[in-house]
Amino acid sequence: MTAVSRVAGDNLIVDELYYSYDGILPIFQGMNVKVEPGEFLAILGPSGCGKTTMLNLLSGFYAPDRGSVRLCGNPITPEDPNLGYVFQAANLFPWLTAVENVEFGLKMNGNLSSADRREKANHFLQLVGLAGFENYLPSRLSGGMKQRVSLARTLVLEPNLLLMDEPFAALDAITRESMNDELLRLWDELGQSVVFITHDIDEAIYLSDRILVLSRPPNGIFREVKNELPRPRSGPTTRTAELFWEYKKQLMSDIAAVTKESPRDKAEMVELGITMSN
Repeated sequence: MTAVSRVAGDNLIVDELYYSYDGILPIFQGMNVKVEPGEFLAILGPSGCGKTTMLNLLSGFYAPDRGSVRLCGNPITPEDPNLGYVFQAANLFPWLTAVENVEFGLKMNGNLSSADRREKANHFLQLVGLAGFENYLPSRLSGGMKQRVSLARTLVLEPNLLLMDEPFAALDAITRESMNDELLRLWDELGQSVVFITHDIDEAIYLSDRILVLSRPPNGIFREVKNELPRPRSGPTTRTAELFWEYKKQLMSDIAAVTKESPRDKAEMVELGITMSN
């Protein structure tokens, strides 16, 4: 069986980042963020505050107007092997089995033999709790199982930084909480730095070491919250702790304040042909 090595999380630094749509409509102005090695950072905010835009900047899919995004001292690029991305939808190839989906990135890299790829893919499916489902097509898997395959497909490449764009948003509440626990178990075992986008206050508190609440564009960060909840975290114990509820009350107040901020003028955005990302 393939041994699981603990990945050393990388340092991500966003320095004086400016970004605007078409150079006209400012989204971020002088944004500064630092993610420590092995840190779990949650980014929280209502729709339209630029969370997904920020993640696209952190991944190198978007280029800033000014400033920089660096991973371990180097400018970020989408093809950086130290970078892993988990999307809102599982985006599995429907004609490939679970294990073939997980193997896909390894096959593209071309560094392993067919037998070694299969062994590693099977191991990571086992790691995410899908032993016995290796040969199932996506059509036979539940929503939560598909997201587990998606997570295994990213983790099998052993990235140092994991960017997650609301990966559990489409799941029912019970499955979502189960996936939160699964993610924390994997993070504790593998050690990646994580940037996790969410609309869900409870999820942000339960998972993170630190939470950034985003304002409406172009105001940037509304509040930074250092999460002092002890680890390891357990659903019933953590979610009913007094400190959990103190954070929740503060963050609910913050989100309400952000929501009351003046949104972009829709007529202005339509005129510019712009659709806001989350």
